Amino acid sequence: MKITIKRTEDHLALIKQMGSSNREEAYEAQAAVATLMGPVISEVINNAPSISNLFKTMIFGADDNPSIPLDLFHDITDEDYIQVYSQQVAGGLPYSQVFPAHNELKFSTYTLDSALAFDKKYAKKARLDVVAKTFTRMAQEVLLKQERTAFNVLATALVKGDTTSGSKGDHIIGSTTENQFTLNDFNRLITKSKRINSSFSAGTPVGGSKVGVTDLLVSPEMVQELRSMAYNPVNTRSGAVATSGASSLPAPEELRAQLYSAAGLPSFYGINIIEILELGIGQRFNTIFNTIVGLESASVVGGGNTGGFEPNNDEILIGIDRSRDSLIRPVVLEEGSSDQLTVAVDDQFSIRQNKVGYFGKLEEGRICIDDKALMGLVV
Repeated sequence: MKITIKRTEDHLALIKQMGSSNREEAYEAQAAVATLMGPVISEVINNAPSISNLFKTMIFGADDNPSIPLDLFHDITDEDYIQVYSQQVAGGLPYSQVFPAHNELKFSTYTLDSALAFDKKYAKKARLDVVAKTFTRMAQEVLLKQERTAFNVLATALVKGDTTSGSKGDHIIGSTTENQFTLNDFNRLITKSKRINSSFSAGTPVGGSKVGVTDLLVSPEMVQELRSMAYNPVNTRSGAVATSGASSLPAPEELRAQLYSAAGLPSFYGINIIEILELGIGQRFNTIFNTIVGLESASVVGGGNTGGFEPNNDEILIGIDRSRDSLIRPVVLEEGSSDQLTVAVDDQFSIRQNKVGYFGKLEEGRICIDDKALMGLVV
């Protein structure tokens, strides 16, 4: 992620004016830059490839009483209750509320902010790179906070899913073989999604059963496992090739050719592969997931379907059905603003501090209104 400011005469003059000794003139220039950069930062954040953007944005006004009519998002003939997950403060542990159908969900939003400053001498010298880097860092800080709050809701809803068995961790399966991600795991994950997406009576839903996984969040190590299918055996049943043992059948030539030619693996088995560096053994999201499992006292199976989840040996892969409007991100716009993130001049600095400061803030929330759209695989 990088924000750049074009080197034009107008931009150079505006940046130099920010360092003016005339307070009114300098403030006017600083405010003009804030007005220009607000939409740019919002665009950068909203288009960044991240977990945060798996949530569908819903816009509310500053004076609204934000709510979601749940009957518009769920089958109104469904006799089951709806489990809703949300958090009251940024980074807080999401909690679940049970709502009957035809109800309206009220929710809370919270503010994410960032404040940065740089020396006025850079403005006087028209250092466009310093100004651009300041706003780049602001976007990075807000996006980092969004990522953590989004994953908290995502992981909590996944861990507490109990559609088929009535016990927490029901939406999560273990890999066929410990520390290996195979075609069989893909196959089983698809089957699990079909079981989760049954009707209220545990039967076939209206319109028939469908594949309930459109996207899969994985670590770089799991993408490595997928690439290795090009040269490793893929079968799991004995007797496939009698002369070489039980696991010597290679993937079909067409699949192997695709794996060789598409090392980035944008999709596999018709499922979009989203590579997340925070996932994986010893990584941030894996640690958060393990913490949530412990707090919820959930029964999450370990890799190879043995024991429980062990963060030092196991990692979580998260499947999402984005065809459902289940992950919601309500955003509150300030009065008179059309940008999600508001950038303003930070006026805490006096003349003798010789600083130019900005702060940005974004008021949003994170909600999962249907945990049937989430499933997991522990490898």
